[in-house]
Parts: sequence; structure tokens; C-alpha cells
Amino acid sequence: MIKFIPLGGAGEIGANCYYLGIEGTGILLDCGMHPQKSGLDSLPNFDLIKDLPVDYVLISHAHMDHINSLPYLVQRHPYIKIITTPQTRAIAELTLHNSVSIFREQLGDHSYMKLYSHEEIDLLIQSIEYRSYEEVFELKGYNGLKIIKASFHGAGHILGSAGILIDTGEERLFYTGDIKLSSQSLIDKARLPKTKIDLLLLETTYGSTDTRAILSWSMEANTIISNGGSILIPVFSLGKHQEILATVWNLMQKGTLTETDIYTGGIGTKINTVYDYNRYNVNMLDKEFVLKNISQKNLYDITNYEEFFKSPSIVLASSGMMLESTASYNLAKHWLKNPRSAIFTVGYMEKNTPGYKIANASKGDQIRLSELSESEIVKCQIQCFRFPSHAFREDLIEIVNKLNPGKVILVHGDPLSIDWVGEHILKEFRHIKVFSAEAGKELIL
Repeated sequence: MIKFIPLGGAGEIGANCYYLGIEGTGILLDCGMHPQKSGLDSLPNFDLIKDLPVDYVLISHAHMDHINSLPYLVQRHPYIKIITTPQTRAIAELTLHNSVSIFREQLGDHSYMKLYSHEEIDLLIQSIEYRSYEEVFELKGYNGLKIIKASFHGAGHILGSAGILIDTGEERLFYTGDIKLSSQSLIDKARLPKTKIDLLLLETTYGSTDTRAILSWSMEANTIISNGGSILIPVFSLGKHQEILATVWNLMQKGTLTETDIYTGGIGTKINTVYDYNRYNVNMLDKEFVLKNISQKNLYDITNYEEFFKSPSIVLASSGMMLESTASYNLAKHWLKNPRSAIFTVGYMEKNTPGYKIANASKGDQIRLSELSESEIVKCQIQCFRFPSHAFREDLIEIVNKLNPGKVILVHGDPLSIDWVGEHILKEFRHIKVFSAEAGKELIL
């Protein structure tokens, strides 16, 4: 018997955290933070497990919506054991330190929420145990009645990302985490476990996205550049930054995309080093490809943003959703005023973010990026493309087909995405029971 409780990440993308109670052993799958909320609202609801055994947390990958609440979990459960892949541990050392100053700025003097320090992050990182892909390891909580086996399986999402297989001896549960069933520019496709699965926890990010809307953009990019314009591409520092950088460079080397200056910078550049260092240890498409060897200029060296428009360039800047006060947000305000240039969005945009407002705007529209900002007239071109690091919706159904579970719980998606995936599973697989995760709602499986 497995007790399943979503603490976050149910019916939404953010604060992903799922509790499994298995015969006295308490296991959390991920421990993320919601990017669109602040303070206690951004955390998983840890109160739901305050009276339950909490022995382990297994982290699928190092994106903030899957890992950034770890320091707060450790404050509540100082003896919890944290297990990740080696690459996720290495990336977490960068991203969790980077988040310290960000949270201090966002939360200010909120006394109800203890802010953590760099020293605490150092101790947390040192405490993380790591396991390689497909290495079987054992879990048994303080009050556990049996040994549980677990293993990580390459998820194809970002460096170090993993699906998590839990084997109780009687049932096998597989949590996809964020998964990609086809190859990207750098990371090879996911490798699903080759065993019968009884219970599948399936992400649904792209469930409501029509795959036919995912288009190539090299022709549009060349038009902007040939007209003397520059292109701003908002990217997440982890994953999207590296994949888009590799894509742009490869297209330039093939002659498909006009060669021009590429600007990058910030923590994304530091994460490039982790990608390069680990290229022989994970499922990379080309183990000889080195991100550091790509000719790049540091966008943070530019103090006058008009410099970006003096000659054509491509600028990769975080955050991917152009959140207020980030580099991409600050740059976007200048790009919107330049009629020769363009903003290319290349990923998922949460509603109510500046990125969503820009992605859904057209030339001539008037938009307000935040409540306190002035209205902007869109003079630049806006083009929306998708470079998904998540499975296409057809691939989500293919995962179900390959693993053939008896039960599926749908997580990590908006209601439209969950509805599409759930409806198609029920239509194609009559024997499978489908559940939509609800925050705080316990399922006995």
C-alpha cells in the first residue's frame, strides 16, 4: 500500500512536491518553489506531513520548481536524507546559492519566514547523497518495516534530470519528473525503465499545446538580422540557456542562420561549465561539443542598452518568463521600442508574467508589463516559438503505452493540459485508472 499526498504541483506548474508513505517510510519526490508566488505561499504545504514519517527526499532535477524549497524542508526535518544525481547536486550548488540574494530581496523583512544563508546552503549541499543513472539504492526509514529499492533514469529534460523508479517489492511506481522523449540539441532523449510499472506519476506540461504549433525560426531570425535588427531570447538559466545557445551556434556553423554576435552571461554561463564537465558522464548527443568554445560576449558588460542595436546581435537573457527586475525584463523594455528588432519567446509562459503578456502581444499593441510600470507600445516584432524540454502531448501518451501502468496520477500541468492527457489515456487505455492530483488530497494506492 502506498499513501500519496501532493504538497504542491497539483493542477499547476510550481512547488512540485509529492509525499509517498510506504509501510513506515516517508519519501518526498521533489521539493520545489512556485516561481509566481512569494513568501510561504511559494512553498509546498509542509504542514500536510507534520505528523507523518519524513525520511528521504529524492530530487528529479535542479529547476527551481523542483528543488528550491529544500532549505525550508531541512529546517523542518533536519535529519532528512537528500538524494540526487551527481549532476543535479553540482547544479544545485550554483542555483541554490544564487537564490539566496534573490529571496532576500523579494521577501525583505518578513519575520514569519526564516531566510537561509550561504553557509546553510553549503551544509545542505554537503549533505546531499548522489547516485548515478540506473544505480539501484535502498531506502528504509527510521520506522520503516521493509527495504524499498529506488533508481534514477535519464529524463532527457536537462543535465542530470531523472525519472524516479520506486520498487516496494510488491508494486513499482515511476515518477517521470520533467521528461523529454525526443532528443534536444545537447541532451539525448529519456530512457524509460524496462520493467512493468504499476503506478505512474506523469507530468502534463505540454498537454494542451498543439504539437503542430511548434515551428522552426531560422528564417524569421535571418530576416530580422538582415534588416539590421537584434533578437532578444528570454531563457531559463538552466537547460534552455544551454540548449538555445547550442542551437544558435550549430545553425550558424551550418550556414542556416546568419553569423552575428551572441550575448550571454550570468549564472547560465556558470552552468555551461557544469554541462561541459559532465559531457562524458551523461547521455549527451555529441560528447565532444563544448559550450565554452562558442564565441560569446558578456551581456552584463553593456551598460548602455542602445549598444545592442548598433549592429545585429542575438541576446540570451534570463529569466525565461521575463520576471520583473531580471535581465530579460529590463532588456525587453528597450526591445519593445525598437521597430527593427524582435523578441523571440521559446518556452512555456505562466499567465500573469511579463513574458506571457509580451508573448501574446502584437506590433502596435499597448501593454503594461507590471502593475507599477507604464504602458508600452509594442514597436518590435514578437515571435513565439517552442523549443520544448518537456514531452510533446503525443509522447506523454506514448509513455503510458510503453510503461502500461494500472494507475496514472497526472501532475505538473494546468487544468487544460491535465484534461487533455487524462481524456486521451481513458480513451486509448480502458484498463487504466486515471487520477488528477489535488493539493492536500490523500490517495491510498
